Amino acid sequence: MFARRRKHFGTPADKATYATLHTASLASPHLREGLTPAAAGKASRHLRDLLGTAAIAICDSSGVLAWDGVGGAYESNHRRDARSLAAPTLRTGRTAVLGVHDVACGDPQCPIRTAAVAPIVIEERVVAVLVAYSERSSAALVRATEEVARWVSGQVELAELNKERTRAMEAELRALRAQISPHFIYNALAAIASFVRTDPERARELLLEFADFSRYALRRGGEFTTLADELRNVERYLVLEQARFGERLTVSLQIAPEVLPVVVPFLVVQPLVENAVRHGLEGTTGVGRITIRARDQISEAEISVEDDGAGSDPEVIRAVLAGESASDSIGLGNVDARLRQVYGDAYGLVVETQVDAGTKVTFRIPKYSSGVHASP
Repeated sequence: MFARRRKHFGTPADKATYATLHTASLASPHLREGLTPAAAGKASRHLRDLLGTAAIAICDSSGVLAWDGVGGAYESNHRRDARSLAAPTLRTGRTAVLGVHDVACGDPQCPIRTAAVAPIVIEERVVAVLVAYSERSSAALVRATEEVARWVSGQVELAELNKERTRAMEAELRALRAQISPHFIYNALAAIASFVRTDPERARELLLEFADFSRYALRRGGEFTTLADELRNVERYLVLEQARFGERLTVSLQIAPEVLPVVVPFLVVQPLVENAVRHGLEGTTGVGRITIRARDQISEAEISVEDDGAGSDPEVIRAVLAGESASDSIGLGNVDARLRQVYGDAYGLVVETQVDAGTKVTFRIPKYSSGVHASP
């Protein structure tokens, strides 16, 4: 005997909760762009749906960022007056409830007769206000307007944090380029020059590799790329280093094809390889072996760079990763900081090393992370 399936989708309260969350999810992506006129304009319709009011306005000190709703024959007047209604709350940060004598126009059919004005606050600073217009005021509407304004504040604050993260990553990249480029460029050009007379064709090929490497490493714009592109540039780097070291440098690449499309921070692998070359070969006379692995770990990619060189004191590496050392081991601390900025502290570098025992540097990358996209 089969129980009859119930043909409804929850209680009215369930439906109302779903509708509210769905509407908020529609507004959220626009607010995450920051409180610009374009973003506020796209979000305003969904915010008005959340409140169920005749109209809303979002204003800052420069004027009306967005308006959505109907105001009868005097709608343009209501929109124009929104800034003056918002001014006291912008100044004091206190919610205001405005009555008919403050808001109503000359159109008796106009649904805009009262307003609730609530502040949008970021780090204890009022950056804008939300004005909700209705036919009649109520304590419930005032509370709802305050809650929606508080939610908007949180979304805009996240947008500001994302901008700060982007600026920090750009600064880290500039620092990394400044650190890597002089060291590598000098050695690469010296290696190319050594072939100009003895093997001009080899010198020409190396010069093209150097040009492609520089174009990639010094490009402007974009904090992310694919692992495939990052490894392609690592190969260019290694071609140039092998021209310098010859048979003293051996390289093993063990790459799972599944992880090649994974998006990674720009210049996240090459600095680790350069660090391995420098510490694995420079100052020695023997053969240096470097192994680069990229493994598929279901929801993540695991990348490691290992050398059999001189190794380091683990306390020195700890100080570098903690930002307590002026020596950055060719970007080790820089790469670690950028990984943590993007994915969180759980995704920083893991360094296994010991004096005279080589070094292995490993990190993980989520295959998908919100807001992380490869630049074209």
